Amino acid sequence: MFPLRDENPQLTTPVATYAIIGFNVLTWVFLQGLGTDPALQQSICKLGLIPGQALQAFPEGAAFDSICPRSGPTSWTTAISSMFMHGGWMHIIGNLWFLWIFGDNVEDVMGPVRFVMFYLLSGLGAAAAQVVSNPDSLVPMVGASGAIGGVMGAYIVLYPRVHVHLFVFFGFYMTTLAVPAVFMLGYWFLLQLFGGFGSLGVEGGGTAFWAHVGGFVAGTGLVFLFRVPVLFERHPYRGWNQRQHRSDSWHRINS
Repeated sequence: MFPLRDENPQLTTPVATYAIIGFNVLTWVFLQGLGTDPALQQSICKLGLIPGQALQAFPEGAAFDSICPRSGPTSWTTAISSMFMHGGWMHIIGNLWFLWIFGDNVEDVMGPVRFVMFYLLSGLGAAAAQVVSNPDSLVPMVGASGAIGGVMGAYIVLYPRVHVHLFVFFGFYMTTLAVPAVFMLGYWFLLQLFGGFGSLGVEGGGTAFWAHVGGFVAGTGLVFLFRVPVLFERHPYRGWNQRQHRSDSWHRINS
C-alpha cells in the first residue's frame, strides 16, 4: 500500500512542514551530493547515528562496518543530524512524500514552532528505540522515517476516521482504495513491529524497524502535549466524532 493523498482539509499554510522538507532536500543536494560518493559515504559516516560508537560499546574483537572507517566515539548530536540524512533517492523521496501527506494536518493543530519541536522529539524517540534494540551496532542509522513515524502516530490520534487514498498492488493486480487512516496507519505500524521482531539478532544494514516503532509510539504520546486545544477543536474532521462526509466508508476511487 502506498498513500496518494488524504481527504483532510488543510486549514493553515504548513510552513514548518515545507521547511523540514526543504532542509532535507538541501542536505541531500549539498551534503550528500545527490546520492553520489564520496559525499554520500562521508555524510552517512559523519552525520549518521552509530549506536556502538555513541555508547562506546565496541564488542571485543569486532571489526568496524566496512561503510565507515573506525574512529572515536560519535557525538550524540548525530541523533539529530541523522534525521536529515538519507541513503538513496527512493529513501528520501518516500520519506518526504509521507511527510507531505500527513505533516500539514498535524501542524494545523500545533502551529509551526510546536510542530518542529514535536518532530525533533519524535525523531529522538525513534533513535533511542533503535539504539536500545541493538546497542552494539556499528552500522550508521540515517533517515527521517523515525520522526515521520511520529507524525503518523499523531495523525492516527488526531484524525483516525479521515480517509487516505492508497495505491494497492498484489502481484499483477493493482487498484486504488480510500480507507480510514486508523486502518492504513495501524497496518503500517504492525508491519514495522513484525519487522522489528524479525530483525532482532540480525547483523548488518537494512531497515531500522525499531526506529519506526519508537517514533510512532513517541508521536502518539507527544501529540497530547503539543496540540493546541483551540486549533484542534476548529478542525472539522478531528477525532472519532468528526462530522459526516462522503468518505464515511471504504470505497474504490473513481478514475
